[in-house]
Amino acid sequence: MSMTKVRLHRRWSRAARVQHRLFLALCLTAVFLPVGLLVALLVKLGRDGWSRLDWTFITSFPSRKAALAGILPGAVGTLYLVALTALIALPIGVGAAVYLEEYGKKSRLATLVEVNIANLAGVPSIIYGLLGLGLFVRTIGMGRSLLAGACTLSLLVLPVVIMASREALRTVSHATREACFALGATRWQAIRQVVLPQSLPGILTGAILALSRAMGETAPLVVIGALTYVTFLPDGVDAPFSALPIQIYNWVSRPQPEFLINAAAGIVVLLTMMLLMNAAAIILRDRMSARRGSAS
Repeated sequence: MSMTKVRLHRRWSRAARVQHRLFLALCLTAVFLPVGLLVALLVKLGRDGWSRLDWTFITSFPSRKAALAGILPGAVGTLYLVALTALIALPIGVGAAVYLEEYGKKSRLATLVEVNIANLAGVPSIIYGLLGLGLFVRTIGMGRSLLAGACTLSLLVLPVVIMASREALRTVSHATREACFALGATRWQAIRQVVLPQSLPGILTGAILALSRAMGETAPLVVIGALTYVTFLPDGVDAPFSALPIQIYNWVSRPQPEFLINAAAGIVVLLTMMLLMNAAAIILRDRMSARRGSAS
């Protein structure tokens, strides 16, 4: 090797090392910058709302006096909304994904459906609120009820559930399906007993993301008429309701600084509920993944 080639090789090696370090620094920045911003936000919210973070704040009803106001109706309404949204959106979303991935044939119509599902995932949430107002509240006659809010949020998260479930189903190899067919199983038996259990961790991941989005949504609930001041708890799916994001939005719009402290404390409670829900789902997903690994 001539000296010229050696020098060129050294230059390329140095350039490659510099590029590697720059890329590594960029990746680390992309990881730690959002985490740092989230930690800073949590610290600021915790500092601002620490004086109101107690059991009385959680178990009290809203009040026109900031020192007496609580988040009980909003927190209970949020839990009911998330539970109803999960009961509506998850079966429909997973069922649609199973049909499109396992039964549906490749055609122009199937391609059009897939493109529309992907586009619906990026539609602004307030559009779903207008759709829910026209369809569920007025046309079907649900009124401004808890069920109407859950149906609206189900439409909002349904594209995410479908796309995540389809990606999870694709992780199961075709050889696994063919082995089931070779043993005499029908397509439904193969899906129910093999494909769905193996893809369940990925489906749960999509469900976590979808329900987390539903828990923090405000615009659709404002459009369909969720109450901002509630002194009672919902006693059924047809009852009026409030939600924690709506309560926080109401407090932020107040001019008194005491209500801003309440809003900060409410945001901390909402984030805590979201993190606890995500943690429980992640633990369940990891246990299912471990069982899948041990079984294989």
